[in-house]
Amino acid sequence: MFSRFFKWFLSPTAKYSLGSIFIVGGIAGIIFWGGFNTAMEATNTMSFCISCHEMEENVYEEYKETIHYQNRTGVRATCSDCHVPDPWVYKIVRKVQASNELLHKALGSIDTPEKFEDKRLTLAKHVWKAMKDTDSRECRNCHSWDAMTNKKQKLRASKRHAKAKEEGGTCIDCHKGIAHRSVHKLLDEEEDPYDGLPDKRRLPSKAEEARQLAIQEAARVKAEKAAAAAAAEKAKKAAAEAGKKSAGATQVAADNSKWADIPEKKVVLFYPGQASLEWVLNGKDHGGGRSVRRANDRCSECHIKETAEMGAKIVTGKKVEPTPIPGKRGSIPVKVKAKHDGKNLSLHFEWPDAGHTPAPFAKGGKMDPDNQIKLAVMFDDGKVEMAGYAGCWATCHHDSRYMPDQPKADALAAAGNVSAIINTKHGVTKYIPESRTKLEYKGRRGKPRGAWDKLVDKADLDSKLAEGVYMDLMRYDSGSKKIASGSIMAERILSESKITTAVGTLANGTWSVTITRPLKSDKPGGVSFEPGKLYTMGFAIHDDYTSARFHHVSLEYKLGIDNPKAEINAVKK
Repeated sequence: MFSRFFKWFLSPTAKYSLGSIFIVGGIAGIIFWGGFNTAMEATNTMSFCISCHEMEENVYEEYKETIHYQNRTGVRATCSDCHVPDPWVYKIVRKVQASNELLHKALGSIDTPEKFEDKRLTLAKHVWKAMKDTDSRECRNCHSWDAMTNKKQKLRASKRHAKAKEEGGTCIDCHKGIAHRSVHKLLDEEEDPYDGLPDKRRLPSKAEEARQLAIQEAARVKAEKAAAAAAAEKAKKAAAEAGKKSAGATQVAADNSKWADIPEKKVVLFYPGQASLEWVLNGKDHGGGRSVRRANDRCSECHIKETAEMGAKIVTGKKVEPTPIPGKRGSIPVKVKAKHDGKNLSLHFEWPDAGHTPAPFAKGGKMDPDNQIKLAVMFDDGKVEMAGYAGCWATCHHDSRYMPDQPKADALAAAGNVSAIINTKHGVTKYIPESRTKLEYKGRRGKPRGAWDKLVDKADLDSKLAEGVYMDLMRYDSGSKKIASGSIMAERILSESKITTAVGTLANGTWSVTITRPLKSDKPGGVSFEPGKLYTMGFAIHDDYTSARFHHVSLEYKLGIDNPKAEINAVKK
């Protein structure tokens, strides 16, 4: 039988038949492959992905609000660009895995918004794990280290990308929530978001989230309307007083002429609301929290060019401010100049006055009716650990007066051991972390954030003070026209200074304040300025009769004496 088949195989008829079979088979293969590939690609289209209401009504609606859907370049990343591998083998594997999703579609596991939200974090953790395991392969179809241009990125972005590249980081480590709801904020930073394990924590419903957003938006609109009305009233008063000159105009002109040839530094102070040190350190509140804690990133490195924008957002209640003051300005542009004569350091500040905007919760609209403005300046010479990169925020806490976790009167009264060391009669003032045993910045399990009642031993406090572990502080009050000097360690301490002087005036709508203090400190451990060294400087203005946290603040700046590397350089004159 074999010999007969062999003879037929060699015959012209057999050759013709086999050729036909190969041709037909090839054509059939091409048709099959084309159909298979067409069907495969059809399942990668946006229309296919949102053909089920589970996707269309949930993640698709969120995605439409992100930069991956609409942006300045017009390039759109669809569902498959992020969730389906490009290499063919991995694509087939992903399609096989998708059969499990079809099974749960049939079972109705997430066929209602409520069911979907119940499983939202678990579903997200599966996606994060897959992306982590593949080094964010789908992200890198569009984004790559080599294609990034530092010049076109914000400073904080270029720093983070450089660090991630150096440490072998991957996109999903930092960019969770870039296309959908930020469910990763439910996780504590110690948790592993890549474990893929089920999570039973429930997210706020979309209805509740929408309700909260509506409340915030109503408050914002109300604040903006009030701000517009207040601005119109100010403009009316300004027009009525046009041409009038302040009694101090001559004095201001004479004082300013002394600074005419001194280079100026333009600094924009902004309204911080309730953005405390704990808020800054907590990643759920502040995206740069981990970078501040672990890499000691300076606040100014990330935010130096956006202080005005931040102030505008906070002052209207969009963020970190539950009690906005209608009409209050969000930022203050200040001109800063510095000089010395070999013995004394002089700092000159100029900024525009904005008239009076009443605080609705203060008697007569003025929190501090005796002082239209107060100007406070802090220095550190490297002894306060966080001051070098957080500036004034090293002293600002979630449990201070007018802050969310300020202790109640009964709590203060019960902490007699604390009150025996610091003055708590009027609440908690500023302090630095070195004065406390532990700083609670997350507020987990309902714990109040801060550390007002966690003082280190009294002997240790005294030792640190003697060593100069504190913020050196000066403050000018416009009402008394006097300047006080002091420190911030376990608390803020101020008393009238005998060797530091200040002159402040308001003329032609401009405030001008000059502060002069010895280069060499008269306080044990105080900051003494020497040429060639850099010192951290931060300052705040309590504008418009305000007090406590309702001020405008600067980021941290490096002050030097005849040091061109300084951000604010005191030149000898």
